Amino acid sequence: MGGWGRAALGAVVIAVVSACGPVPATVVDDSATVAATSTTRAPRIVDDSGRPDIAFDPCLDLPDDVMTAAGYDAAHKKFADMPMGSYTFLGCEYNKHDLVPGVRRGYGLNVLSGNVSLDEELEKNADVAIPTTVNGRSALREVDPTTTDTCRYVLETDFGIVIFSRLHYKDHPGPSAQSEWCAGMEHFVFSVEPFIRN
Repeated sequence: MGGWGRAALGAVVIAVVSACGPVPATVVDDSATVAATSTTRAPRIVDDSGRPDIAFDPCLDLPDDVMTAAGYDAAHKKFADMPMGSYTFLGCEYNKHDLVPGVRRGYGLNVLSGNVSLDEELEKNADVAIPTTVNGRSALREVDPTTTDTCRYVLETDFGIVIFSRLHYKDHPGPSAQSEWCAGMEHFVFSVEPFIRN
């Protein structure tokens, strides 16, 4: 089933799934690389929903050196924001090129920081969401068989949620094993969780 954000990483497109269907993302900047900072800043986008401002900006608050060390191409990350009026997501796209012949060509990763609640996310994706914790933070692990090759972790924050959605680029014809979709993802999410501002 649909979530707040769904990655179509092969085409470098993000769509937001709402009750009315998919809505294309608004790409604010598709080339900027900005160093992370620890100072408090005004969010790049606010909405008129009365929901909290988003305090964690994935493209600005995940350090480039940390993402590079995890194998993601931080030099070519892309802003992919979704101002929806009744809620907002600040997004960042990354690619990881780690070919394993016959298994995968790499991964695409979308990190979405939004001002919807974990309860709303659970209600929307209850059929695929498994409650868990990440470094003590309430979270969901989502593997939707209808969203082939995708693994998502959704972490609760004071302002809403942060979604780590990874697409497995297979290196063979036919379907990939569902066991491959989340391989290594838990370790990665645990390693970057401390950078999330509440």
